[in-house]
Amino acid sequence: MRLGLVCNDCDTEEAEFTTTRLGMSARNAGHEVWLMGVGDFATDPDDKVGAWARAAQGKSYRSPSSYLAAVQGDKAKIERISVDDLDVLFLRNDPAADLGTRPWAQSAGFVFGQQAVSRGVIVLNDPNSLAGAINKMYFQRFPEEVRPRSLISRSPEDLRKFVEAEGGRAVLKPLQGSGGTNVFMVKPSEMGNLNQIIEAVSRDGYVIAQEYLPAAKKGDTRLFMMNGVPLEVDGKYAALRRTSAKGDVRSNVHVGGKVTKTQVTDEMLTIAEIVRPKLVRDGMFLVGLDIVGEKLMEINVFSPGGLGLAGKLEKVDFDVAVIEALERKVAYRAQARGALTNLELSML
Repeated sequence: MRLGLVCNDCDTEEAEFTTTRLGMSARNAGHEVWLMGVGDFATDPDDKVGAWARAAQGKSYRSPSSYLAAVQGDKAKIERISVDDLDVLFLRNDPAADLGTRPWAQSAGFVFGQQAVSRGVIVLNDPNSLAGAINKMYFQRFPEEVRPRSLISRSPEDLRKFVEAEGGRAVLKPLQGSGGTNVFMVKPSEMGNLNQIIEAVSRDGYVIAQEYLPAAKKGDTRLFMMNGVPLEVDGKYAALRRTSAKGDVRSNVHVGGKVTKTQVTDEMLTIAEIVRPKLVRDGMFLVGLDIVGEKLMEINVFSPGGLGLAGKLEKVDFDVAVIEALERKVAYRAQARGALTNLELSML
């Protein structure tokens, strides 16, 4: 299998990133693996898709850090590859990370991914669906029963009325963003600062205000979904619990959130089953559900992280399961001889 992994920028990848771990797992399985950033693509005069990409030259690696060093180092293989010749192009870049700094990069992944699909490459997650999921408005299209009460607006008056209706306690965050940036929990005692909070969050565009869920004090659970169902290996789910650092509403690991093992409950599996039809319809091969209590807080369809951490906690290699799923898709495509669409291959 020839696999292309798309990140924001090859130079900024880190060893603990899920993309790095997937690349190492695929290389150790004997596959040809290329890493490229969203700024490395090109469309040639004959409409073929190319990219400047990097590959590790070793046959196998013991750790993600050694694999990444081989990809980023001086001995890496650097070539202008034909993306059309890849079997799978896995879009793993986070558009929100380029918000405000590289606006052109936000759409580059799925735009070139759409072109690659037209050339016969399996592109995951489906780029046409990713184009409609670039902000949290996509989340609002899932069944209301699994979502917190929410308002999306840039009007300070609208947002204030929503917070007041929630008893002065709500969560405000940018409609387009990730990683816990500009996420605020408003408390009744902080209503005097609400205008300043709204002003800060709305600088990035629309604001989403959500009801505060008391269960958030205990953290959230990230549950990975693959092919429309919870990712499970040897009876263990790819999931982890994230708890906030003291005094911080955000549970994101890179801002100090702590990760512990979690018990996947029947309530979580019910949420997964409710969102399954839309994920399947949209060709969302690998996603992360962020669950608080009996509600779904977010769905990460671009670059859900933490798969390696979940594997360490459960003592299971979930990365291998993902690569094996990609292998099956390539086999299905060969057997179907063009009869299967990218959407269909995404979820087989």
